[in-house]
Amino acid sequence: MEVKGIARKGARTKELVKILQPNEIAVISHEDIDELAAQALVEARIKGVINTRASISGKYPHQGPEVLIDSGIPVVDQVGQDFFDLIKDGMEIEIKGKNIFFGKCLLGKGEILNRKVIEEKISQAKENYGLQVERFIQNTLEYAAKELNLVEKKLEIPPLRTNFQGRHTLIVVRGKNYLEDLKVIRPYINEIKPVLIGVDGGADALISFGYCPDLIIGDMDSISDETLKCGAELIVHAYPDGRAPGMERIKSLGLKAKILPAPGTSEDVAMLLAYQSGTELIVAVGTHSNVIDFLEKGRKGMASTFLVRLKVGSILVDAKGVSKLYRQKLKFRYIAQLVFAAFIPFIIISLISPTASQLLRLLYMKLRIFLKI
Repeated sequence: MEVKGIARKGARTKELVKILQPNEIAVISHEDIDELAAQALVEARIKGVINTRASISGKYPHQGPEVLIDSGIPVVDQVGQDFFDLIKDGMEIEIKGKNIFFGKCLLGKGEILNRKVIEEKISQAKENYGLQVERFIQNTLEYAAKELNLVEKKLEIPPLRTNFQGRHTLIVVRGKNYLEDLKVIRPYINEIKPVLIGVDGGADALISFGYCPDLIIGDMDSISDETLKCGAELIVHAYPDGRAPGMERIKSLGLKAKILPAPGTSEDVAMLLAYQSGTELIVAVGTHSNVIDFLEKGRKGMASTFLVRLKVGSILVDAKGVSKLYRQKLKFRYIAQLVFAAFIPFIIISLISPTASQLLRLLYMKLRIFLKI
């Protein structure tokens, strides 16, 4: 394997993909690459990936590395943190097998990630999965006991200009298959016109589909500047003690936002906000709702998500995976039936109208001449 290109590094993959250019080599420090991050790297059309950590550690099964390998992107794994500190943005480097060179200088070496390695790690992960799930559940129960106020108390929601009363609410989160699911429910959005909430990068998805979010909520670390400036109400999800690191970015863009302190994830807070504001129905796209989802996000439990869904569950519709459940196919018989139905009024008129009958007879004669029958 020999790959040559410009190196571009980033401690956080979701931030790096925003600046990666086609044919560059991504240098990351990302243990257990999740499927969403891997897909973003593929979409950036890079030449290769150098990971200072293990792209698949064997702790739990996930498909991120497979996405990269299936797309033909070579991956050199476990190069070490020293390499990350040594490499500079814009350096032209060359990958030769396990070795990475700058000119003739050896910068580092790692392990080539291939299908055999992935299969071995997946097998190991399946053996470890029971232990991971046990720890995950214990952590969830422990923190659920500490975060019961999510169910018992109401959030102190700042005054909003968005009206939720008597309306549906669509919450879009940047999660697995979120774009495919959003595409499937476009007819629902166009007909019902729900309140549109983008959770961080989920707001970018709404913009890409031609919709302007009514409200954007999150810590503002994975959303584009352009989307933040779209005119939506901005709410920075803050820590329970009021610290809101996301406000720094908002201020740097000359924008205004309101702060909402709360435990849990931003998608949890978005659901609670819509629920307390009087929405009739919550439709969620791309949300994180299972053990693998949360392990990929680096979270060791899902206490807040569990509690929030207990509270709002009666009006919550989770559209995650709906694109796999239903894929519309246009069949020839549907077209034939539609054409036949369209001709029925014309046939009826022809039978009762002498003029239309003569016109139909003339068309029939011309068709016979044209076909020479």
